[in-house]
Amino acid sequence: MADPSSYRPKPGQIPDAPGVYKFRDEHRRVIYVGKAKSLRQRLANYFQDLAGLHPRTRSMVTTAASVEWTVVTNEVEALQLEYSWIKEFDPRFNVKYRDDKSYPYLAVTMNEQFPRVQVMRGQKKKGVRYFGPYGHAWAIRDTVDLLLRAFPVRTCSAGVFKNAARTGRPCLLGYIGKCSAPCVERVTPEVHRELAEDFCDFMAGRTGTYIRRLERQMADAAEEMEYERAARLRDDIEALRKAMEKSAVVLADATDADLIALAEDELEAAVQIFHVRGGRVRGQRGWVTDKVEAVTSGDLVEHALQQLYGEESGDAVPKEVLVPALPDPIEPVQEWLTERRGANVSLRIPQRGDKKALMETVARNAQQSLVLHKTKRASDLTTRSRALEEIAAALELDSAPLRVECYDISHLQGDDVVASMVVFEDGLARKSEYRRFQIKGFEGQDDVRSMHEVITRRFKRYLAEKEKTGEWVDEETGEISDLGPTEEDGRPKRFAYPPQLVVVDGGQPQVAAAKRALDELGIDDIAVCGLAKRLEEVWVPDEDDPVILPRTSEGLYLLQRVRDEAHRFAITYQRNKRAKRFRAGPLDAVPGLGDARKQTLIKHFGSVKRLRSATIDQICEVPGVGRKTAEAIVAALAGATPAGPAVNTATGEIMEEEEPVTAGTSEERRGQET
Repeated sequence: MADPSSYRPKPGQIPDAPGVYKFRDEHRRVIYVGKAKSLRQRLANYFQDLAGLHPRTRSMVTTAASVEWTVVTNEVEALQLEYSWIKEFDPRFNVKYRDDKSYPYLAVTMNEQFPRVQVMRGQKKKGVRYFGPYGHAWAIRDTVDLLLRAFPVRTCSAGVFKNAARTGRPCLLGYIGKCSAPCVERVTPEVHRELAEDFCDFMAGRTGTYIRRLERQMADAAEEMEYERAARLRDDIEALRKAMEKSAVVLADATDADLIALAEDELEAAVQIFHVRGGRVRGQRGWVTDKVEAVTSGDLVEHALQQLYGEESGDAVPKEVLVPALPDPIEPVQEWLTERRGANVSLRIPQRGDKKALMETVARNAQQSLVLHKTKRASDLTTRSRALEEIAAALELDSAPLRVECYDISHLQGDDVVASMVVFEDGLARKSEYRRFQIKGFEGQDDVRSMHEVITRRFKRYLAEKEKTGEWVDEETGEISDLGPTEEDGRPKRFAYPPQLVVVDGGQPQVAAAKRALDELGIDDIAVCGLAKRLEEVWVPDEDDPVILPRTSEGLYLLQRVRDEAHRFAITYQRNKRAKRFRAGPLDAVPGLGDARKQTLIKHFGSVKRLRSATIDQICEVPGVGRKTAEAIVAALAGATPAGPAVNTATGEIMEEEEPVTAGTSEERRGQET
């Protein structure tokens, strides 16, 4: 525990200006990021008598070993820099909201020639219009199914679209009128894009104008006695109204707003957000956070706004944001939101009417979310604690293994040999700590030797990062190990933390290899065990008989989860490596020939088979390909083994290679089939 007076800046050293400050611990890791209108006044608050500080603030300043700051022009810049640093350094004492689920969005890929409607999760992409988030993916699919009658936009994947274009036959949705079938040129790209834009307008809340337009078209069709067209329009209007009924009207004045409500106690806080567009609730999401710093309701709202709109711009930031408490001061936050939207944003507390009533509904959802989270966490914490205690008792450890690392080896008949390392802390997966290894010491299949190499490499890095100099010299080769990123920027090093328990996927041989690797490095304070798949036996070093945990044991269940996660992570990496190897083709060996020119070549000739038979002069006709490159292409293709004909495995029919491919050769397709 550090004394804050040992690193307190000298009087007059801190500027009286807006800025952002960072507290670092003794290992140079950033543990807290904050902003201030006056750095001098704010930082002085941290260096007063410890007895007068909030317990969480006292814990932070005694954990820290230094403080530094950056001066900015105004409070808005401070807000932006604070958000960037919290996202970059992930400080342990800052409030960080955790999504209670990965929310799906309805996305329209307006960045494609033929926009596609689909369900998307994860990070948002440029050029894609998003609507939501929704509570369930099925709710999106139900809505889309109703809207496709009026807006027959493409929903198929790129593979299905290309196959339909190649065969000249649309998919089922094209036949039943729920897709305009741009794949077979029933509509032009311009017409299809207009349909996608109308779809986006409708989802954005501009529903009344569109329905009135359809009603006029229906009346005109009936007047001209085009009764079939009028009937289709009538059914389209009915489908749109059904889709609208799925979102209840909550605000009568077609308001676009986000409503944020809080529920909190001394230790945790839950936030709920309702996204209202066109007066209807279009999406809902919720977060939960530990109150690791002394924060007010206004501070929690400010953190929620940063996380909600930190990556957004334009219409994704609504005109009105309703909150239960205002940040102090409110002006920088409001100005920051206005900058992100590109227009004025109103940030206020609703006082009366429908908006106040809806805010109460959001607050009830936040309260229920907090209660549910606490119930789950209490149950999970009890179970995890019991599991760790059972493992400690079974392996005769001095204490529960709070950090467990598990290793697995994966290969395909000795090729693409890789290993995985997964980390569980307090019984929960810590995915940011996962690591992957390529086996470099030898060729072929030897799981025991591979395990020895991986454990040696991992703990050499650990020993290296323990050294005060930041270097560790290999006693055998005299070479300095590659240490990866340093901690000067505040990010933790990759192998800085040792586990209390190493678990390997395997039996006695793998356990012995892992133990031997640790002994060779002089590490004797880390326990090792292995979990064999056949009978789920737990093997420990230097023992002829395994430890048998009861099938109902929480400890065994946790070890199985750790082992299965390591296996999943390893096999995913191995499959990715194998797929990259299969995708490699003779064109990859041509110097200076990138993906764009490969695509151009294949598109020009139609297939690698035709490209192989082309002359140098014919290849030079392709835009961007010079004579020297053409000669290299001919040489590379001449040296490659010609691909055999593709065979339909169902009928035995030999298929001509006429369709364009995008990477390498037909060996790729043959490799994928096998």
